[in-house]
Amino acid sequence: MPLVFENVTFSYRRSGRLFDRLTLSFHDPVTVVLGPNGAGKSTLLGIAATAIRPDSGRVSLDGLVPARKRELAAYRRRVSWIPQQVTAVPGLRVREQVAYCGWLKGLSRSEAWDRSIRALERVELGDLAGRASGKLSGGQQRRMAIAQALVHEASWVLMDEPTAGLDPGQRQVFRRLIAELRETAQIIVSTHQTDDLDTVFDHVVLLAHGRVHHDGGLQSFLGMAPEGTPETKRAELAYARYVGNEA
Repeated sequence: MPLVFENVTFSYRRSGRLFDRLTLSFHDPVTVVLGPNGAGKSTLLGIAATAIRPDSGRVSLDGLVPARKRELAAYRRRVSWIPQQVTAVPGLRVREQVAYCGWLKGLSRSEAWDRSIRALERVELGDLAGRASGKLSGGQQRRMAIAQALVHEASWVLMDEPTAGLDPGQRQVFRRLIAELRETAQIIVSTHQTDDLDTVFDHVVLLAHGRVHHDGGLQSFLGMAPEGTPETKRAELAYARYVGNEA
């Protein structure tokens, strides 16, 4: 059930064209979209989530094309998106906010409420379910956002810089969550960091200036590292070598 971009073009009014007939297919269990700031990673996920509309081209998932109004709701039920900026809804407690997101995705109120606590427990926030969502720390808000994406059990989960603001312990929770999620969903994570790259992901898409520079399995990406590189440094130096070539 691939998530497919076909000849997608997108431009920003001030900075001009970012994607020019971009064609890309996501099909592995866990894919990382890696690239420097400004590469187009967030825009790519925003288009996949239907939060951003491309100028032309098509996005599809298992035959569903969100540009067709009659298919938009079904597409969105299949896809969960965790944007880079997490926003607490004023007046809502943590569990209420997670349940509200489930309701927006088409769950009944009771079903959304029941699933919300399970989603919070998966990200180890169950004990904070009654706290005002605006009172969470930055790392806790990030985990709440992941719970929001889990509540309706989407088949695709899009995560934009999900480890930003997480301490080492919370990053470990994230790694465990990815290992669990991959059994029931396909995942795309965007990041400019190479931490955990060789232990979490199956596929690497390297993006810069709106163009794909690498689209392949993890081992082919790690093979870009200089010969003799220690295992623990292969991801970092493969990326550094690429960035150096781009500079």
